[in-house]
Amino acid sequence: MADARGSPGGARGSGSALRAASDAGYPGEADPEADPEADPEAVAKLICLRMLTAAPRTRAQLATALRRRGVPEAVAEAVLGRFAEVKLIDDATFASAWVESRHHGRGLSGRALAAELRDRGVASGDIQAAVARLDPEQEVATARALVASRLAATRGQPTPARVRRLIGVLARKGYSQALAYRLAREALEQEGIDLAGAGLDLSDAPEEPPEEAPDGPPLDP
Repeated sequence: MADARGSPGGARGSGSALRAASDAGYPGEADPEADPEADPEAVAKLICLRMLTAAPRTRAQLATALRRRGVPEAVAEAVLGRFAEVKLIDDATFASAWVESRHHGRGLSGRALAAELRDRGVASGDIQAAVARLDPEQEVATARALVASRLAATRGQPTPARVRRLIGVLARKGYSQALAYRLAREALEQEGIDLAGAGLDLSDAPEEPPEEAPDGPPLDP
């Protein structure tokens, strides 16, 4: 599935956004943004439509963009409400597509995906519902595949360095240290590496911070 930034996400794709523009009250071919005397509602509609045509967006992202362009808050809320009514904005759908595409495309954990969605202003309920669709076994399988994809590149390095690199791969994707330690140990032991002989004990992960930084793009404007 394509990355949620450029295909299914907050609502429909860009072509559908254009087709639904008239339902949202899009003013036509004129460019209200270029006219300082333009109706703020027309400006707000055009800003939102242009952003949604480029990529799916959350309601919070659009609200931020309208605020930065000086659109009055009451006007912005009215326009965003209308766009939500015609499903040009749908944060629940955005969150679901984001989780699916970035888990399978980037290997991100549910925790990292939740952090990305929070950064984009998605409500907690929509985040929880989207992340809950991730099968825990699939998440472990994805993490294991990430370790396997990096394992060969670590061969020939000292065992402690290999451990650090394999654990680091999963930490950057938002996986827990406990899982990272377990999968690194599993991968190295399958190669016949004697971790105890190397002075390493991966039976217990150290205490981890409450939240890992997600491995993803910066917040969209």
